[in-house]
Amino acid sequence: MNFRSWSGVRIVHDRVGKRPKLNEKRDKTIAIVDDDAAAREATGSLLRSLGYCTALFASAEEFLASEGVHTSACIISDVRMPGMSGVELQQRLIDGLAEIPVIFVTAFAEEQVRRRVLAAGALGYLTKPFAPHRLVSCLDEAMKE
Repeated sequence: MNFRSWSGVRIVHDRVGKRPKLNEKRDKTIAIVDDDAAAREATGSLLRSLGYCTALFASAEEFLASEGVHTSACIISDVRMPGMSGVELQQRLIDGLAEIPVIFVTAFAEEQVRRRVLAAGALGYLTKPFAPHRLVSCLDEAMKE
């Protein structure tokens, strides 16, 4: 067997060249898009403690310029960010960039925004601070295949 590391995940290759086998949660990267570094890191830490692989982005633009558009199984995004908002990011994805489930988190709960993003297909709209089990519940829905 041959071992190598990928984003902190141990990947095992067998000798006949089959695809790497990963923990079910770890082969599905969760992108966390939030301009608040403390919130971004805390969410990433929570998800990693649950066995998820995460990729952290300080802005929607940073996410869109990354491979995360092609490799993320789900996005957890802040609603209000400098530059492109989370709502605008969701619309870019809907407009054909990629089909990725989105879960929104916000410190500014606005009913009109909540209705808009949920109607557009968001899997959740959580107000900071939120109970971790609420985020996990949304992720469970996002990770259904």
